[in-house]
Amino acid sequence: MAFELFVNGTLMRGLALHQNLDGAEFLGVVQTAPRYRLYSIDDRHPGMFEVETGGVAVSGELYRVSDEVWRRVEAGEPPNLYRGRVLLADGREVYGILYPRELAEGRQRDISTYGDWRRYIAERQPPR
Repeated sequence: MAFELFVNGTLMRGLALHQNLDGAEFLGVVQTAPRYRLYSIDDRHPGMFEVETGGVAVSGELYRVSDEVWRRVEAGEPPNLYRGRVLLADGREVYGILYPRELAEGRQRDISTYGDWRRYIAERQPPR
């Protein structure tokens, strides 16, 4: 059964794991409600989790994925990421890729002020 999936990291168009979404329907660029914190996990992928206070809106992409596509996505995800519910800025609740808060806070870099994995990776690259 197909479902909507919010992605905000390496699954997005043009990034390293996007091919894992082959066959999914791109529904558009969206933002979450301002209820999340965003961390860089070893500068390899983002990790997002929900908070009661101090959250930000996170930019990402929305896809309609089949069970077959989801199995491929799940198999290709880095360790500790999991599928959970995410509230979008427009009030819709969809599935998203989340990261355990206890593995991020105090261990990884908080990049919530960027609110966007693409922006973070672009700004951390040295000028050419």
